[in-house]
Amino acid sequence: MRELDVLGIRVEMPSNEPILLLQEAGGSRVLPIWVGANEASAIAHALEGIVPPRPMTHDLLAQVLSRLGHHQVQARITSMSDGIYAAELEVDGEVIEARPSDVVALAVRSGITLSAPEDLLAQVGVEIEEPDQDEVERFREFLDNINPDDFDGS
Repeated sequence: MRELDVLGIRVEMPSNEPILLLQEAGGSRVLPIWVGANEASAIAHALEGIVPPRPMTHDLLAQVLSRLGHHQVQARITSMSDGIYAAELEVDGEVIEARPSDVVALAVRSGITLSAPEDLLAQVGVEIEEPDQDEVERFREFLDNINPDDFDGS
């Protein structure tokens, strides 16, 4: 199993469909998971530290697990078939089938470890390239030295 970091929610254009991006910790592969708007909102709000006035379902579940003393909790993205990902939540050795968006929403609220099997990452993980640091530095230098007169239309 490889630990996953939540990169965030992005919107795929032109369909405006939200995509959850999970990256292997210390690696370059990403699992892109299409999620619904409500699920994307729940994850994004938790990532941004927005606390609702009343607990949402994922907040409630995190509180229940904590208050009942369930500290051995793991969230896993387990497989993908026909474009649909499957996930599970393991609580004190008991495995519960779940939607990926739910286990991620719970993980970002409670610090639960999120992981995926290596074979899933090998099968559907998308390699992302880190930007070339020299290129980033040249762009920053360009921005530091730019002058509005450089854009004079004459």
